[in-house]
Amino acid sequence: MNAHVDFINLAGKKAKGKRPAFLEDPASDRILSIVMALAGEVAVNRERLDTIERLLETKGTLTRADIEAYRPDRDAGYERGLIQREFIARILRGVQQDMEALEEIEPPIEAISDELRDS
Repeated sequence: MNAHVDFINLAGKKAKGKRPAFLEDPASDRILSIVMALAGEVAVNRERLDTIERLLETKGTLTRADIEAYRPDRDAGYERGLIQREFIARILRGVQQDMEALEEIEPPIEAISDELRDS
C-alpha cells in the first residue's frame, strides 16, 4: 500500500491563503466541509464496491491486486458517472433548494399591498 505516505500529517497541513467561506456562519462552513469530505469518502467506497461486484460477477473470485488493477470500461464508467451525479444531487439538494428560493422573483411590495387592500 502507501506505507511511506504520512496521511495524518498531510490531512493536518494548512492550505495556503484564506480558507474559502461559502456560508455566513464559520461553523456552518466547517460542517459543510466535513460533510463534503465524508461524501467524497463514500463516493470512493461506492466505486470500490462496484469494482468488487463487477470482478466477482465476471471472475467469481478476486484479489487485492485485481481490485487495484481494475479499470472500468466505457459502460461501467458511464454508469458510475450517473450514480455519482445522483449522489451529489441528493447531498446538495438542500443547498440547491435554497439557491432556487433566492432566485425566485418576488413581486414589489406595492403589488402585495394592493392585493391585500383589494381582497
